[in-house]
Amino acid sequence: MIATLAPRFISFPMRIAAALTLLGITALSPALAETHPGQDALVREVSRDTGKNPQALNALLDGAQRKQSILDAMGRPAEAKPWSEYRPIFLTDQRIDDGIAFYREHRALVEQIGRQYGVAPQYIVAIVGVETFYGRITGKYKVLDALVTLGLYYPPRAPFFRGELKTLLELPDSHLAGPIDTLTGSYAAAQGWGQFMPSSIRDYAVDEDGDGRIDLKNSLPDILASVANYFAKHGWVSGGEVAMRAQPDAAPKPITVKDAQPQWPLEQLEAWGYAPLQPLNPGQPVSLQTLQGDNGTEYWFTFPNFYVITRYNRSPLYAMAVDQLAKAIAAGVQADAAQ
Repeated sequence: MIATLAPRFISFPMRIAAALTLLGITALSPALAETHPGQDALVREVSRDTGKNPQALNALLDGAQRKQSILDAMGRPAEAKPWSEYRPIFLTDQRIDDGIAFYREHRALVEQIGRQYGVAPQYIVAIVGVETFYGRITGKYKVLDALVTLGLYYPPRAPFFRGELKTLLELPDSHLAGPIDTLTGSYAAAQGWGQFMPSSIRDYAVDEDGDGRIDLKNSLPDILASVANYFAKHGWVSGGEVAMRAQPDAAPKPITVKDAQPQWPLEQLEAWGYAPLQPLNPGQPVSLQTLQGDNGTEYWFTFPNFYVITRYNRSPLYAMAVDQLAKAIAAGVQADAAQ
């Protein structure tokens, strides 16, 4: 039998804990510790900035799970592949044919949105083609799990993803396809046909169909117009070129490119040994992309609209895939008109 201590031998902290227990207060219980590291601070920020109930926010976050599969996926980005391996992922006959069929079926809507936002319609279609195979593969991960995992458990990108998690929690219900804990998307928490991050939903998504809700999963007008608006807000040049093959001379000057933003007039690159395959304005601002293709090194002039696509996804390989898919779709649609 274990002897019971007399009351005078019970420490003051123990007496406080006992009193709280009798009162039904469990503030000292480990069960009320934050479920995820940094959760309390995040909830305070969101509640302060939006007035949302902290208990409701905590309940939402308590239900989210850290997913090792998401952390593992961050180490396998497709953009790490060379162009010779990346291109076949997105430039398949089926993806091209389905893009042409999608354009045909929704031609009136696609072209109306293209005119409204000043964006070539084939590029709007190509984005949803590359991102989700025209809405068929939008992602199976819970968006909340993805953002909690990457924002609170992934130090290399924690500031970015924590910001996206905060934005998700702050978005009004009218900007989402459903309750936050039901939303699904990519392992990086991108949602809908166009794979918008929460900050992109906040800044660029539009209610094109006028029903009072932005639905990037079920409303085709909202989906396509949001992609077009994203391009327009980032400076898409109506009628402008995106990328064009460059022909190097026998000894072109090696060029280091920091990003896809055009840095030189075309005539400068011509002086360095890179010639366009068709006549262009010598003062046209361009950059140069060097890619490893099936038959060796490829050189590409890239223009301001190429840079705009890299604002959607910063990989030059991604932008090149979108450009080539868009041109293949446009060629198929034009072939229809010629028949």
